[in-house]
Amino acid sequence: MADETREEIEAKAKSRFIMISMMQLGGALMVVAGLAVLQGVLPLPMWTAYLLLVMGLFELFVIPQMLAKIWNTNDRNPPTA
Repeated sequence: MADETREEIEAKAKSRFIMISMMQLGGALMVVAGLAVLQGVLPLPMWTAYLLLVMGLFELFVIPQMLAKIWNTNDRNPPTA
């Protein structure tokens, strides 16, 4: 990690932040779509509403935490190849 410049570190952090933000936005949109199906706004089967809700909540809360943990671990202990 010592051979990376400040600009490279900032670019990596910015791209990771954008990725996590997009995951959260996608999860929120899935939850809204699931709620729309439950309310009858979207003409889809009811099981899709529950699927969208579960997947959206998972993408909204769990996936960003997992990505942050993986990236933090890789920064501390870079993989050896």
